[in-house]
Amino acid sequence: MSFENLFSYSATQFEIVIGVFTLTAAVFAACLVYSIATAGSISPRYRLTSYLTGVVMVSAFFELGLLALRWSGAFAWDGTAYVLTDSLFSNGFRYMNWSIDVPVLLTQLLIVGGITGTLFFRRWAAFVIAGLAMIWTGYVGQFDEIDGGAQFWVWGAVSTVFYIWLLVVAYQTIRDAKATSSPGVAKMFGAVWYLFVVSWSIYPLAYVMPQIWNDPNGVVARNLIYSFADISSKAVYGVLLAAIAQKLSAEQGYQPAIDSASWVERTRTGAETG
Repeated sequence: MSFENLFSYSATQFEIVIGVFTLTAAVFAACLVYSIATAGSISPRYRLTSYLTGVVMVSAFFELGLLALRWSGAFAWDGTAYVLTDSLFSNGFRYMNWSIDVPVLLTQLLIVGGITGTLFFRRWAAFVIAGLAMIWTGYVGQFDEIDGGAQFWVWGAVSTVFYIWLLVVAYQTIRDAKATSSPGVAKMFGAVWYLFVVSWSIYPLAYVMPQIWNDPNGVVARNLIYSFADISSKAVYGVLLAAIAQKLSAEQGYQPAIDSASWVERTRTGAETG
């Protein structure tokens, strides 16, 4: 049982959580529109990354919708607080969604990074194995999050080992991509690395929240952290990869990307002089 079900919530605490779910879903919907709208300005070699961002956004949008419905159904206002009903809230939807999104997000990095051939399949296999193992072992551990027993900590540690493996492969991929890129693109890949490390490393903080802040405010903080990490690691990441793909496309002579870059530059110059 998720530790969210242990408490009653003030109107403010309840509304913050449902508001966070709604905001995050709205960000994913906006990012979906962006990925569709900009796909045409990316060369066919890299365009799949925009479509994969769309897959991630749709998956994450439905996950947030289900979380919002479960949260609304699990608690009811009794005149003084939101109290638990016969239904239960569950974070299990997050793990199911991550099982879809994590392999897709990492595949995008390989595509934009220009990794091909046998190396692509080796890195992809490592990403999928490490990513799914990280998620599923963490999922097993969270079943003991209320008691904070050995299962919680042991499986959390195992999940962390797979996360470190994933980080190593991601670092190797970004290093290889930077080595063959122009200085501007290499700088953008560096930003991807920092975004990756920061956003993905926030998730464990939400995972251990039942042990470090075991009250309704801890629940609010946990869901704020999850949503910040989701927006950063999915939406911001997808937009940044699309920007890299557009710049690479322009450098390689793809005319729609060149036209798009020229339009952005004219708009920026006009805004500065206007």
